[in-house]
Amino acid sequence: MTTLTPEVTWAQRSSDTDETRNYLYLFINVPDVPAKSADIKLTENNVSFTGTNLKGAKYAVSLGLYAEIDVDNSKVHHSPRGVEMVLRKKKLGLEYWPRLLKEPKKMHFIKTDFDKWVDEDEQDEAQEDDYAANFGGFGDDGGLGGIDFSKLGGGAGLDMAGAGGAGDEEEEDDDDMPELEGEEKGDKKIQEIS
Repeated sequence: MTTLTPEVTWAQRSSDTDETRNYLYLFINVPDVPAKSADIKLTENNVSFTGTNLKGAKYAVSLGLYAEIDVDNSKVHHSPRGVEMVLRKKKLGLEYWPRLLKEPKKMHFIKTDFDKWVDEDEQDEAQEDDYAANFGGFGDDGGLGGIDFSKLGGGAGLDMAGAGGAGDEEEEDDDDMPELEGEEKGDKKIQEIS
């Protein structure tokens, strides 16, 4: 049986002062691989995964990282969809890693996770994810940012007085439409063309 290389997505954050904001997000897409058949190894320079899913497909990947990570402060969560990791970078710095791997060669199975990616110059403005909440679902608001749907009822309760014609005024366009030119009121037959 052939060994498959799983898709790997990643994103990162950097900080030169706060080590908790200096990390990589990594997701290894290996659906239906039970935790008991998965082997995940983290070292300072490498992340590796091997495992077999419920249908018997075998997955394996080994990633030689661009720089060192702090293995003791990194987190790994195995779910039915795959393996999520938060890998703490060992060296503090504002600059992002230019790539995930030490080798500059582009690998077809590694992709940027644009759902988690924030540009370097915007990372201070970006709301920090509570990664523990990501492992446990969406939280109290269902992942919708606290939107109160009961207040979205078609503008009810809004003062439309200054909205340029909208509001309590009587509609002026209630009159019937004028007849088209050349059309008589009593003539409703469609003219046939031979």
